[in-house]
Amino acid sequence: MCVLVFIDVRFIVNSSSDTFFSRTVKKLMLYQEFFIVTFLFPRTWLLYVASVLIGAGAAMIWTGQGNYLTMNSDAETISRNSGIFWAMLQCSMFFGNLFVFIKFQGKSHIDLETRNVVFGALTGVCVLGIVFLALLRPIKRTTTVEDAKVEIAYRDAEGPLEAFKGALKLFCTKDMLLLSVTFIYTGIELSFFSGVYSPSIGFTLAMGENAKQLVGLSGVFIGMGEVLGGALFGILGSKTTRWGRDPIVIMGFIIHLSSFFLIFINLPTVAPFGDTSEVSYITPSAELAMFCSFLLGFGDACFNTQIYSILGGNYSDNSTSAFALFKFTQSLAAAACFFYSSKALLSVQLVVLAALASVGTACFCRVEWAGRARARAAALAAAADDKPSPSHALADADADNALHYD
Repeated sequence: MCVLVFIDVRFIVNSSSDTFFSRTVKKLMLYQEFFIVTFLFPRTWLLYVASVLIGAGAAMIWTGQGNYLTMNSDAETISRNSGIFWAMLQCSMFFGNLFVFIKFQGKSHIDLETRNVVFGALTGVCVLGIVFLALLRPIKRTTTVEDAKVEIAYRDAEGPLEAFKGALKLFCTKDMLLLSVTFIYTGIELSFFSGVYSPSIGFTLAMGENAKQLVGLSGVFIGMGEVLGGALFGILGSKTTRWGRDPIVIMGFIIHLSSFFLIFINLPTVAPFGDTSEVSYITPSAELAMFCSFLLGFGDACFNTQIYSILGGNYSDNSTSAFALFKFTQSLAAAACFFYSSKALLSVQLVVLAALASVGTACFCRVEWAGRARARAAALAAAADDKPSPSHALADADADNALHYD
């Protein structure tokens, strides 16, 4: 199904207008609305159907918003816009988890009234999002020679199979293969902090009587880290353009490694499997657990904002394919993590994350440095073309001397 959705995304964008694509994304947001509403009328079969629909909707929404962000940015503003976008996006994690934490506080059983209030509010927010999506202005971007070439190539595409083949060609390029390692890491760590780490805190009974409530509070701190990271990199977008993206990714790498070590010594290694009274190398600390949640969120913002920036900057003429490949690879990695996380010890999962973080950071930096080298070479070549040749300079000098002699 992931492959089919991926083909559909490429085909819709390649063979139709922005208007058609916008209408399609709006329909898929309605699928997300349907998914939230199903919790008001809980049925097992309905939840599975809605889950399939929200998966299809997410594939197009993520690809569409990445493409929209790229088309409304240039080389100077893509880093700033990526940071602002990420901060606004992750506000949902902060305010959503805070809302649920407050509503669920002191409850061992979620009653009908509480459930209706929570999912009624989420439904209202989703409706508001659809309204704002409908009000987005049409994209008006100056057509360049490269854009014209891409448009002609898209016109030549006859269907989804050709679109899929074109995306595979992009995927097989050296830079995209290297970036795919970074994509895989972001998918694994996304599943870890959203589906493994926070529940593990709740399963650690040594945290105290309020251990279960810490699950929601962990999500709040993850959201705080995400929002702060996105806002900070949005404000420093001009500096990022000058210094490059690699320092931010390296910072995220160091922050994540630090959080992995602190999690290792704070939570028991069997915590992902259910309630446990075991302890790790230190007495489990709720404060340290929340600090690690913040670090996980901030580090995730470091990686994702710069991924958006490099895809929007390096693949501005083919951003739809680039973002589709990003979400495709990331989603497969996230699914793989959910599969093995229920069977692997916490220590094993942390080792896997540390290894992937190291390789993913190295691959990202390799692509960033190669892109900067190509940009410098292009600038030198352009300067050489503008510089007058020695023969022309000599002729001009002779003319000046003759004029002075006369």
